[in-house]
Amino acid sequence: MTITAAADGSALKNPGPAGWAWYVDDDCWAAGGWPHGTNNIGELQAVLELFRATADVDDDLLVLCDSQYVINSVTQWMPGWKRKGWRKADGKPVMNVELLKEIDAAIQGRRYRFQWVKGHAGHDLNEAADVRARAAAEAFQRGSAVPSGPGFTRGGAAPARVAARPAERVLPEPAADTLFDGLFDLDDERAAPTHELTLRLEDGEHRRLLQRAKAAGRTPEELLRGLI
Repeated sequence: MTITAAADGSALKNPGPAGWAWYVDDDCWAAGGWPHGTNNIGELQAVLELFRATADVDDDLLVLCDSQYVINSVTQWMPGWKRKGWRKADGKPVMNVELLKEIDAAIQGRRYRFQWVKGHAGHDLNEAADVRARAAAEAFQRGSAVPSGPGFTRGGAAPARVAARPAERVLPEPAADTLFDGLFDLDDERAAPTHELTLRLEDGEHRRLLQRAKAAGRTPEELLRGLI
């Protein structure tokens, strides 16, 4: 059998209060977060917690993810980074290296594959994971209890293994020159030093962007960043 689950992260202001979540169905999901983090950290933590939660289950795992950064990191770039001592082609240290090392350990011996899905496009599992990741981030923003979910269950049974809520990652404020390092790093080996993105929208597209941003409680800029 194959377990199909979506994994997603959320960060308010990126960096800011951050959350992660993985979702199989309404009876099988988990979420958590930190007072301060980035969207990429949330995305990676969601994948890590999903692998941890299903570690004792002998099924294939299909991970639905809207982050090409996460998918490429795990499926393409990680072997090269490991050979280079967890450094990129330009010799700079890999961002979020501790999380990536934990994921590398968690996927050993597992049968899994990743599938990219477009974020905020109506995909049921992706939307459900996004809602829960954002709810966790907003809970940290308010200082309220985090909706952590039932963990991994089968048909409403007791959890086979519930992912422990990780210790809070209180992260230092990133330096200005590294805040968005890797944001547009769609091909790590050929990444340019700087990037400029220009997006031209027709009137109808702009209206739909504003409507989606309002419905999600985000600014248009935050919504667009979440799609990258």
